[in-house]
Amino acid sequence: MNMSYLLICMGIMAGMTYLIRVLPMAIFRKKIKSVFVQSFLYYVPYAVLAAMTFPAIFYSTGASTGEGSIWGAAAGTAVAVLLAFLRKGLLTVAVGASAAVFLVQMFL
Repeated sequence: MNMSYLLICMGIMAGMTYLIRVLPMAIFRKKIKSVFVQSFLYYVPYAVLAAMTFPAIFYSTGASTGEGSIWGAAAGTAVAVLLAFLRKGLLTVAVGASAAVFLVQMFL
């Protein structure tokens, strides 16, 4: 791979990233008054985070490659959801979910 190809790729990626961030500001100059659109946009970050996180949960235990168990991932997810529902802190949720995965993987 030569340097000019790498610089062109980096330029295209930088341009697309900038375009994605600037385009909404250019299109929506006025305040959005629609309650439906406001509520939709309010939940978009949570939906994107969930869509990126849940597959990573099940791939992280190695269940997809046959090296791990899907039960460990399911237990960790259940513990994380329960602790988050009980309004525990991020560190508590992460440690609790990791401990659940560790214990289930150790005994299976």
